[in-house]
Amino acid sequence: MSRDEQKKLAAEKALEYVEDGMVVGVGTGSTVAFFIDGLARMKNRIEGAVSSSEQSTRQLESHGIPVFDLNAVGPLKLYVDGADECDPYNRLIKGGGAALTREKIIAQASDRFICIIDAAKQVEHLGEFPVPVEVIPMARSLVARAIAKMDGHPIWRENVVTDNGNWILDVHHWRIADPVGLEAKLNQIPGVVTCGLFAARGADEVIIGGKVRPIRRPA
Repeated sequence: MSRDEQKKLAAEKALEYVEDGMVVGVGTGSTVAFFIDGLARMKNRIEGAVSSSEQSTRQLESHGIPVFDLNAVGPLKLYVDGADECDPYNRLIKGGGAALTREKIIAQASDRFICIIDAAKQVEHLGEFPVPVEVIPMARSLVARAIAKMDGHPIWRENVVTDNGNWILDVHHWRIADPVGLEAKLNQIPGVVTCGLFAARGADEVIIGGKVRPIRRPA
């Protein structure tokens, strides 16, 4: 089965979690695009959506799905999003699409976070995919130096500006033994808006190719 077929099956499975009258939290990326297309088929059953990116907002609105500000409707019952990596404990790396801050906010505001991925996104240990870090532009070099002291190799994602007007550093060469601890440490660096580790608040359920994956519990 191709990766696109797996993504579409995962997206279709996630539609089963959508309840009548919901405002649905919607993430960003290629797998989520399939979910939004599916959501369009039931748009008359839901109240609307909260979107994590301008890209997803445009797609939702193109289907006639109302998009609300989180401040007006939160908290949410359901958030559906993809990931760049997912470990056996449903801890994630996200932010390949540069929407990590809004994604993390909506995940935190939601009772249930469903992550939809293809099988290639599964890893035993996070870190093969670089960890995105959203930074205030004036702090880029300051943050990069702090990350280098943590044995990371930060590379500025040039010509990319987030929907919040910030920049992205992609941190390579980490094999992450303690995702929760590293997430907290990164978020304490002055100038960091947030990092792409979704470990303190990981996914509640992960769907791969139409099947819900059993979660392992950390020892």
